[in-house]
Amino acid sequence: MEKRVFNFSPGPAVLPLPVLQEAQRDLLALPGTGISILEISHRSKTFDKLINEAENNLRTLLNIPGNYRVLFLQGGALLQFGMAPMNLLRGSGKAADYLVTGTWSKKACQEAATQGSVQVAWDGKPGNFNRVPKPNEMKLDPKAAYVYMASNETIQGVQFASEPEVGNVPLVCDSSSDFLSRPVPVEKYGILFACAQKNAGPAGVTIVIIRDDLLARSPADLPSMVNYKVLADGKSVLNTPPTFAIYVVKLVTDWLIKEIGGLAKMAELNRRKAKLLYEVIDQSKGFYQGHAEPGSRSVMNVPFRLANPAHDEPFLKAAAGRGLVELKGHRSVGGCRASIYNAMPWEGVQLLADFMREFCDQNH
Repeated sequence: MEKRVFNFSPGPAVLPLPVLQEAQRDLLALPGTGISILEISHRSKTFDKLINEAENNLRTLLNIPGNYRVLFLQGGALLQFGMAPMNLLRGSGKAADYLVTGTWSKKACQEAATQGSVQVAWDGKPGNFNRVPKPNEMKLDPKAAYVYMASNETIQGVQFASEPEVGNVPLVCDSSSDFLSRPVPVEKYGILFACAQKNAGPAGVTIVIIRDDLLARSPADLPSMVNYKVLADGKSVLNTPPTFAIYVVKLVTDWLIKEIGGLAKMAELNRRKAKLLYEVIDQSKGFYQGHAEPGSRSVMNVPFRLANPAHDEPFLKAAAGRGLVELKGHRSVGGCRASIYNAMPWEGVQLLADFMREFCDQNH
């Protein structure tokens, strides 16, 4: 059997080992069915039970209020960049406010501009997206169609510690890279969405949590597959959904509930992992340089540079030799990036921290 390494990829990302093992056991035939999850009908009672269990798990973990729908869609976060303005902005006669804190919120803002008027309420570009805005820096329109944010920027490694105050304007949030990593007050959001391949499951399914009253804003002339109301009325099976990906979401949320003990426990573990890496960076006397300002640092994605770029390739090569892979940083930031999502075990982070200290001592 191939030996597993510690995979620090930003996504598709590491999955919990117990989840992979259960999926492996059930792949040939789900218990009691004689049919693989890859073959099962999305109209069957067995799949209906699976998707309902996945939704119920999400409602339990996030304490989702009863006036919110949970949708299992396709197309990733990128489709949501367009769907949110299609449903809430187009034809509204209003503008949407965007908090541009990194690559993905910038892309979302560009996509929204194809559907209507947008206003950049705050832009982190002057600092190369190394922090999130302070409350008094956001220029929000109290009559905006919605306010858009990315709770965590995967590339730049900045994260909102709490939700911005937006009054009665619906808050739309891309939570892809910190979804299920901590408790979230869902009632503060109009729409909360996340592609699954960071913390919730494999690539292929996108989870959208949307408040009931916003469904009425979906224009009737939208195609069915981008109309939130139609998709909600179809209960996520308007067409054939990504059955295997939804099944894995069910397994991951089972793991979070039964083995981790909920999102408060998961958040505590995640903070400990991030603290360990940031301490190595901060104590390296400049050998490692973090990208994000301390007050905006992500608990999920830790981008850092080596002061001497000539050390980058030797660092990555030596790390891979220790079974620490997918650490190369994004081209827009450079250097390295450790994505330490829920399923990254403490042992992997500890091994990376020890290696970083050793590499620093040998090359400082």
